Amino acid sequence: MSHAPPPQSTDRAGLDPAEAARRLAAHGPNLLPGSKPKGLFAIVRGVLLEPMFLMLLVAGGLYLALGDRAEAAFLLSFVFVVIGITLAQERKTQRALESLRELSAPRALVIRGGQERRIPGREVVVGDLLVLHEGDRIAADAVLLDGHLDVDESLLTGEAVPVTKLPGAEGGQLFASTVATKGVGVAEVRAIAGATAVGRIGQALSATVEPVSGLQRASRRLIRNLTIGGLLLAMAYTLLSWLWDGHGLLESVLAGIALTMAILPEEIPVILTVFLALGAWRISKHKVLTRRVPAVEALGAISVLAADKTGTLTQNRMQVAELRLPDDSSHDDRCTDLPEPFHTLVEFAMLATPADPFDPMEKAIQSFGLHWLTDTEHVHAAWASEIEYGLSPEILAMTRVFRGDASGEHLLATKGAPEAVIDLCHLSAAEAAAILRQVEAMAERGLRVLGVARGEWQGASWPRSQHDFDFRFLGLLGFVDPPRPEVPAAIAQCRAAGVRIIMMTGDHPATARAIARQVGLSERAAVITGAEMAALDDATLRERLRHVDLCARLKPEQKLRLVQLLRADGEVVAMTGDGVNDAPALKAADVGIAMGERGTDVAREAAALVLLDDSFASIVTAIAQGRRIYDNISKATRFVFAVHMPIIVLALVPTLLHWPVLLMPVHIVLLELLIDPACSIVFEAEPADDDIMQRPPRAPSDSPFAAANLRHAVIQGLGFAGILLLGYGLLLGQNLDATQSRSAVFIALVIGLFLLTLANRDLTHPALARHPVKNPWLARMFGAVALMLTVVIGVPFLRGVMSLAVPAPLSLLAAAAMLAAAVAWLELLRRATRGRLRKAAVR
Repeated sequence: MSHAPPPQSTDRAGLDPAEAARRLAAHGPNLLPGSKPKGLFAIVRGVLLEPMFLMLLVAGGLYLALGDRAEAAFLLSFVFVVIGITLAQERKTQRALESLRELSAPRALVIRGGQERRIPGREVVVGDLLVLHEGDRIAADAVLLDGHLDVDESLLTGEAVPVTKLPGAEGGQLFASTVATKGVGVAEVRAIAGATAVGRIGQALSATVEPVSGLQRASRRLIRNLTIGGLLLAMAYTLLSWLWDGHGLLESVLAGIALTMAILPEEIPVILTVFLALGAWRISKHKVLTRRVPAVEALGAISVLAADKTGTLTQNRMQVAELRLPDDSSHDDRCTDLPEPFHTLVEFAMLATPADPFDPMEKAIQSFGLHWLTDTEHVHAAWASEIEYGLSPEILAMTRVFRGDASGEHLLATKGAPEAVIDLCHLSAAEAAAILRQVEAMAERGLRVLGVARGEWQGASWPRSQHDFDFRFLGLLGFVDPPRPEVPAAIAQCRAAGVRIIMMTGDHPATARAIARQVGLSERAAVITGAEMAALDDATLRERLRHVDLCARLKPEQKLRLVQLLRADGEVVAMTGDGVNDAPALKAADVGIAMGERGTDVAREAAALVLLDDSFASIVTAIAQGRRIYDNISKATRFVFAVHMPIIVLALVPTLLHWPVLLMPVHIVLLELLIDPACSIVFEAEPADDDIMQRPPRAPSDSPFAAANLRHAVIQGLGFAGILLLGYGLLLGQNLDATQSRSAVFIALVIGLFLLTLANRDLTHPALARHPVKNPWLARMFGAVALMLTVVIGVPFLRGVMSLAVPAPLSLLAAAAMLAAAVAWLELLRRATRGRLRKAAVR
């Protein structure tokens, strides 16, 4: 119950825009102390603590100990190269995250120069006039000037009960980051940024830490296990080389370090960090803001999309389309005048509505009434309600009370769900049934229906409930909210992609059915209502939800229950919402999606994604992008494991066979400089597959590290390693110099990295069949490979450091033969496993 009238119009013009700009420049943005990018020292320390680079430092130190200063200097210089690459990647990722945080900052509606403007919260300055509505997060400390608000200050006080705010310095203090839960008001900003109450709480909240995704946790376990296994294998290999093969201790330790560096797939954490952060940035280009980066991981697995009807499936542009009186006479939007019998119905609908409403239906009522009843005795713009009875879970209707004549009688105006208004009017069963038939007929045409009633009351004290008044039923108002034009096609895409759409709405079941029919949401006409849900236990309701796509007359807590039950049934659930009451369900969903244009700050804060254009089609785009990102992570992971196999084999086997050393630490570091960009740049930029939205969602348990994905990669790499090893053995058998033989194999291995990149882009086509123009980074990578080989072999100093030689014709012919055999092997493997390739490709 509220005792404060709605805010009256204010003649305040607010700050002049030029003055606001001057204050913003003088005092800085309205931002609390935020997270700081990683400093140079922190990045360098993180690089040096990676096992791969610890091995690099140890190897460089050993070369120094052996007196090979040139090789040691060359090897250690790669530390600075890798640090430089890491800095560039870190800065790119940080810029993406900063741009996302910038977009996700709260917005504020201010009055400047006499005009209402919606601006980023960071641009609010002292002296601004804030226009506040239900659900808004207050952008700065302020004092309420007009209207009334109920504000949730639990962020500051810990008390969950909203505090009523009235105009004035004493009772109208508003604090930044608190939430208006009810009412409308205008407030003047008194403090911003660190000078606000929340800014003074302390700096402990200033650091924002991105949550770790499931993929990141899985990758860390994998890296840890491989590191332990690699170190144990390298130790055994070192001892074997020293004690069995007769090599010196330092040489054996260097060989062990080379093997460890070959085994560690340290690119995996880079892949996940870069792909998720840049993926979120790419999604933002499609008007979808990612507030929590790990949500990108869940996008590709969405199997159920629980969509709020109003504003998501429809345009949220309510207008009164039909009036109906108890005698069944009607008026619709095709009529050119409003007959007198309908004037009282519209009059009391307006009285039951705040003068400056926030709700689209209430806006439509006021607009309709002012259009038809202006200059008549039925418009009471100067009237202010003495008391209001708001909507409640028990009574889905609201009543406003006005002072009547001098006798002390009060006039009552109520509107709400037809069932609730009928109940308040205490109608007979026959009268109620007749009105409900009218409601059903209107709802079947896609109209949202409200009932309107009037009453009189005289007494010394206010009743506690609307039920204690006597009302007379006046009629029904039907509203139309047309579907968004892009929704039918977007829903068809979702259905083709195996994503089931469930409508969740507070509207009448027939209205839900009509809209669902217009947009092609479901072929099943069954509807479950909130009342029916309340009577079912969880197990029964979960079974019922498997066969129902339309949920109507829902209360906020029932939306939350539905999301929880769908998730418990194994579904990956995305949910759209815009209101304060949607926040719990948005937070509980795997991917909560809030509306950016009309959604409340509370909904946006609870959600993982925000639709900046409120378009349902943007959700479909986000799902497709999420699937693309996951596919590319899988492709990059497959490439990493495939490319490490030949490196491991070529570092390990020659020693066991008493052959000359083939790969040394300096070779492996050079190869890593090619592998890292291939993972983090080439595969990240890979476009989506043509059928990405024609296949079902992946299972939540699927992972890029699944056995099928890694098995194919390991077989790919081992086959390529066998070809290179065989070629090396044949060249040595022809009494070719070890340096020439090593050069031939190294050339084949480096170019083979590019072949493995092509092969893992698409497992359903030959490696050389897909035109590389779709990914511009492929040509750049090939150029980098060719340039690196040219420099390493063409510059005498580098050639000597790496124990290579200018290849003789036989060496070039051998390298070409190994590459041809590698192409044949990759194609043979692809064809032999054709039945499993599509499944492996999408996991």
